[in-house]
Amino acid sequence: MTMNLVDIGANLAHDSFAEDLPAVLERAQTSGIVQILVTGSDAASSRHALAMAQQHPQRLFATAGLHPHHADQWESGMAELMRDHAAQPACRALGETGLDYFRNFSDRTAQQHAFAAQLAIACDVRMPVFLHQRDAHPDFLPILQEHLPDLPGAVVHCFTGSGAELDDYLALDLHIGITGWICDERRGTHLLECVDRIPDDRLMIETDSPYLLPRTIRPRPQTRRNEPANLPWVLDTLAQARQQERAELAAITRNNAARFFNLSQPPD
Repeated sequence: MTMNLVDIGANLAHDSFAEDLPAVLERAQTSGIVQILVTGSDAASSRHALAMAQQHPQRLFATAGLHPHHADQWESGMAELMRDHAAQPACRALGETGLDYFRNFSDRTAQQHAFAAQLAIACDVRMPVFLHQRDAHPDFLPILQEHLPDLPGAVVHCFTGSGAELDDYLALDLHIGITGWICDERRGTHLLECVDRIPDDRLMIETDSPYLLPRTIRPRPQTRRNEPANLPWVLDTLAQARQQERAELAAITRNNAARFFNLSQPPD
């Protein structure tokens, strides 16, 4: 049975979708993905995400931000872009922003500066934030906590951390986004043991397309590119881990996304 789902994080501005985006969106709709948040991770992808959302009203929505991988690119033009996009109805969150010490594609000091600056903008324009953290929890948490009282909402996207990190986030009433990482028997099994601690009203799901193709997909796909149509595989593994009915979890995550991102009912 098809479930109505919301994918809160898909990088549809990625080059891998340039040739077949209409088909990708059609497959998503056929799979029951009724709404998608298109992630902005730098100036170009943020502009592209907003344009896509404006072309597909009430089905696609956008975020605008600078991923920590690109933190060295932070400058006044990016801040202006984020403020401009925040004023557009199709933009529903700022980010992807945060810290990533696993890759260290940008200097850590630059990452911290760009992260704090984006959080300050979100506080000023009263927008929720779409957060990224990998191997940087000790620095990530205090920067976030400094701004959290003035943020209308925050979701830790693509959570892959430890149970202790999860407990820290839940203590701050953050939302948690779960991806196909939980479907990976090589590195995601620890999530199976802690996702049942996430309160129903704090849980959302996402694909992080084109990354993190669920390894539980059968038959195995011929491509490694992930896409929103694969979100039900994340739902299935998450439902098993939490011992919840699939339909119940679909409704929970959809309603949480609608509330967090202020999504209206999608068109028929």
